[in-house]
Amino acid sequence: MDHSKPAAAADHTLNPQPDIAAWPDTVAFRRRRHDMVRQQIIARGIRNAPLIRAMARLPRHLFTRPEDCDLAYDDMALPSDQGQTISQPMMVAVMTAQLDVRPGQRILEIGTGTGYQTAILAMLCGQVYTVEYVPQLAREAQARLHRLGFGNIYYCIGDGSNGWDAHSPYDRILVTAGAAMVPEPLIQQLVDGGKMIIPVGNQTTQVLQIIERKGKKITTADILDCRFVPLLGKHGWH
Repeated sequence: MDHSKPAAAADHTLNPQPDIAAWPDTVAFRRRRHDMVRQQIIARGIRNAPLIRAMARLPRHLFTRPEDCDLAYDDMALPSDQGQTISQPMMVAVMTAQLDVRPGQRILEIGTGTGYQTAILAMLCGQVYTVEYVPQLAREAQARLHRLGFGNIYYCIGDGSNGWDAHSPYDRILVTAGAAMVPEPLIQQLVDGGKMIIPVGNQTTQVLQIIERKGKKITTADILDCRFVPLLGKHGWH
C-alpha cells in the first residue's frame, strides 16, 4: 500500500476546518447548491443539521470533471475518471446520515473517488482515513482536498477490501463500492459500538446495508436499493 498524509500533524482533539471563504465559488453555483439541499436533501427527509450545512457549503462542482460541472447540483450520479462515479447528492446524504457521524470520531472510508464524500465526512468528524484502489484517482483526490485546505484526512492507495488496519479500530466505516458480502477485515476494524455502511449485492445492483458491532454480535439492516461500482480486491470482486 502507498500511504501518505497531510503536512499537518494529527490532533485527535481537534477538527481542523478548511477556510471555506477561500473556496472557489460563484453566486450562481451557491444558489444551485442551496436549491439542491432544499429540493433533494431536506425535502426527502434528511434532518441532520450539521450534514445539511456541510452539503450547502461544499462546492460539489469542484469534484466533477470540468465538462460536467454544470450538472454538479442535479439529482444524479456523475462519471469520473477511470470508470468510477461521483455519487448522487441524496445517496451521499443518506449514507452519511445513516452512519451517524459525530465530531471527534475516526472514520475509515473505502473508495476515495474524487473526494466529495471524503470532504463531507471530514467536515463532520475528527479524522478520515481513506483508501482508494485506483492510484490516479487517489492522487488527484488528495491534491484536490489539500488545495481546499483539509488537514484531517489521511490517504492510502491500496486494496480497500482489507481496510487500513494500521489505524484501526474505527468508530465508523463507509464503503462506496458494492461487495458480494461484507469483508471480514472491515468488521474486525470497527470499534465495539461502531457502525458501517456498505452496498451488498452483485456487480450491478446492491442493497445499502448498515452493520453494527456490539461486542461479538453483528447486526445487519437493509436501507435501500442502490447501484455502485464493484469493490475490487482480495475480499471484493477480483
